[in-house]
Amino acid sequence: MATVFIDYTPLYYTAIAKTGIPLVISGKFVQIRNGSTDYLVFSPKEFTKYHANIVERFCLDKGVEGLYDSERKRYNMYDQAWVVMGGGKYELDKTRKVIRLYDESMAYGKFEVLGLREHILSMPEFTGFTAQLE
Repeated sequence: MATVFIDYTPLYYTAIAKTGIPLVISGKFVQIRNGSTDYLVFSPKEFTKYHANIVERFCLDKGVEGLYDSERKRYNMYDQAWVVMGGGKYELDKTRKVIRLYDESMAYGKFEVLGLREHILSMPEFTGFTAQLE
């Protein structure tokens, strides 16, 4: 299974907030699967308040059609080949080289832990990091 890391941190801090990227960042993330590819999508808490907002942004970027449910709690993709596996929160400390994933999404449930640590630590963005999954 291939894992693709997508991080909206640079977009938020450089283009929207027009500031430098902090060394410690916290936010929310979702796991999205399409066939044999998993997408791990991070977004700072200041950019996307809800997990559904992350899914919507991802869909807009990838050209995947979808729509919010009637309560605007979930963003559902029309193409059933795309599945939101779950989500949670993250804390990323670039100074200590620690990534912490925890909690769960109220809309999509708990993220899939099995194999995730290995996938994260194999990504170039996390070389030399410690991954804490709770």
